[in-house]
Amino acid sequence: MKIPKPIKCVIFDMDGVIIDSEELHKKAYYDTFTTIGVNVSDELYQTLTGSSTINAFQKLVAHFNLSINPEALVLEKRKRYVSFFENDPTLHLVKGVEELIKHCFQKGLTLVLASSSAMVNIDRVFNRFDLNQYFTAKISGADLTASKPHPEIFEKAAILGNTSKENCIVIEDSDNGIKAANDAKIFVFGYRNPLAADQTLENANLIIDDFSQLKSIL
Repeated sequence: MKIPKPIKCVIFDMDGVIIDSEELHKKAYYDTFTTIGVNVSDELYQTLTGSSTINAFQKLVAHFNLSINPEALVLEKRKRYVSFFENDPTLHLVKGVEELIKHCFQKGLTLVLASSSAMVNIDRVFNRFDLNQYFTAKISGADLTASKPHPEIFEKAAILGNTSKENCIVIEDSDNGIKAANDAKIFVFGYRNPLAADQTLENANLIIDDFSQLKSIL
């Protein structure tokens, strides 16, 4: 698939693309795993990256044959994540992404956020880093019937951006997110976040290591 011409809408993932929060999520997940007494391997955890929290816990409950309500586990994990988020003064945006967001906005491109995180977490990030002014719409995968790698979130993002999919691009750092963009038939840039080294990005249409590489395209 070729880079769309013209590009009119940029669809951003959040965790690992806009904010370096993957480690906070991982700590919150593993604290919850310890509480319920399950040993989640690196390989199993890798398959959960990019999915919504409810989807991740539904998979784990089935995998370990647990008699625990997945919704209760979501609340446990979310409580831990919020604590880490609010007590970590070093939490920061991914290097170069704020400049990229401002560059796209100044060029008149439509920006849409499409994240598997709950909307409460999306709002927490956007309010802390003052990002709402740049985005036309925000979508939480937690509010949809299907989670990444299902394409629904990106199909809806294009609709909310009022843009044909042929003129959209997606920026993702997870294999599940990339598959969702592939299946939505939207061009996807795979961002190689050093904190998500377990993600192959092999199905991205183009892989980037630095957001400055995208500024010249956009």
